[in-house]
Amino acid sequence: MRFLIRTLITAAALALAALMIDGIHVDAAGPVRNAFTLIGVALVFGLVNATLKPLFRKAGGCVYWVTLGLAALVVNALLFLLTEWIADLLGLPFAIDGFWPAFWGAIFVGVVSWIVGLTVPDRTDS
Repeated sequence: MRFLIRTLITAAALALAALMIDGIHVDAAGPVRNAFTLIGVALVFGLVNATLKPLFRKAGGCVYWVTLGLAALVVNALLFLLTEWIADLLGLPFAIDGFWPAFWGAIFVGVVSWIVGLTVPDRTDS
């Protein structure tokens, strides 16, 4: 259930990013298809972040430390561009017009997901 809620939160954050940031587009025909596109992109984004982000953190640990975490922002933008590329391969009408929209979009989606995710309780062992 938590996975589904977090995926929907990410999809909503992607929708807001597409509305607020020039260069991020969801071009499906109609609101229902847009919703399914955003859910699909949210799933891809979650899988990309879950698999590749830890690898980049381990491989570039010193770079993260030396740049005071600014390298993480660049990595997030690149992962967002990778998400767009995979979404395109899957036929999802989601597009990002370059590095800077991906940079701001990754920050926006991360912050919105984090803020809204604070309301989703962690799993408790009873």
